[in-house]
Amino acid sequence: MATGTLQHSAPSDLQGSTIASRSNEMRPSDTHQRDKHLVQSGRPPQRSANPFLVTERREEKQLSISSRSLHVNDFVLLKTLGTGTFARVSLTRLKDQPDKNKVYALKVLRKADVIKLKQVEHVRNERKTLAAVVGHPFITTLVASFSDEQCLYMLLDFCPGGEIFSYLRRARRFNEETSKFYAAEITMTIEYLHDVQGVAYRDLKPENILLDANGHIKLVDFGFAKQVHNRETYTLCGTPEYLAPEVIHNSGHGLAVDWWALGILIYEFLVGQPPFWDQSPMRIYEQIVEGRLRFPPNMPPAAQNIVSLLCKTNPSERLGYISGGSARVKSHPFFQGIAWDDLFYHRVKGPIIPRVSHPADTGNFEEYPDSDNRNQNLYTDDLKKKFEPLFSDF
Repeated sequence: MATGTLQHSAPSDLQGSTIASRSNEMRPSDTHQRDKHLVQSGRPPQRSANPFLVTERREEKQLSISSRSLHVNDFVLLKTLGTGTFARVSLTRLKDQPDKNKVYALKVLRKADVIKLKQVEHVRNERKTLAAVVGHPFITTLVASFSDEQCLYMLLDFCPGGEIFSYLRRARRFNEETSKFYAAEITMTIEYLHDVQGVAYRDLKPENILLDANGHIKLVDFGFAKQVHNRETYTLCGTPEYLAPEVIHNSGHGLAVDWWALGILIYEFLVGQPPFWDQSPMRIYEQIVEGRLRFPPNMPPAAQNIVSLLCKTNPSERLGYISGGSARVKSHPFFQGIAWDDLFYHRVKGPIIPRVSHPADTGNFEEYPDSDNRNQNLYTDDLKKKFEPLFSDF
């Protein structure tokens, strides 16, 4: 998960951008909501009559018998699930929780690092977006958010299956049915983010897709998500292999970037690597702008076609963004046989069922060293005067 970011050497119009490296980024985590006194109950969300519009929130109840504000000392940090440049995600449970299997993912962001790396807007967008989408079956659930003197905290549901990236690397490539299943769940997630929330996700890739215990996806890491509706934005961010041409051109981009990324994702699922790849990010950018797709001869024709339509270099010609929107993506022959309602309501199990022996099982996550608190930037009084109002939502 690309919560941590790197600066890459890039074309002149990419200077100052936030580009996440696939090889040095935050691994599995999740992300947040408001109200320091409340958490969501573990009960499944009530869904609206239209299965693709989630309008009801989960019932809220007090976190514990105490009504005091949450503090990091209320939790036992069990194991690191992911690390990044300015954030760490840990498996955690409440100290007063008698059920040892009731666990969460706690994302910790140091305020001074967020400011130094110019990520304040991204962090604020992340909290705002996740608070707005609570209840969607394919998006990580923000349980609560809170803060203290030095850090911001986002308490999230723990997703024990780990990254789909790990399964893809072990398998080398997915078969057509597996690729279709997960691409369909991602399509419904993009549809909801775009049509209901007006949000561009802007960081779709296998590292940001986790699996639950039944093999369904959870989209995580909304650090680059931004509400744009029909407007364009010029904030340059993403991961080199998945950047749309208009992002590289810095000509303004909008919701269409997620449909481009879906095409890249489908290609990587089926082939084992993205269509535009090189050791040098500069060369990746050149290939993307050129937009010449090369397909292996054994790639199914319907898959080749949908990738070609999703990866149009001109966003006004891109499937998903053209007239008909997401409905035209879902009706493409590649998705023939998909029972969309059954998928949404989890009436079918996923093609990959993770090995999960108990709710707090972390066996599907990588091992990370303990946090080193030395040489960390401090959130000074001067920084607090300037930036603390921007963190008031936590």
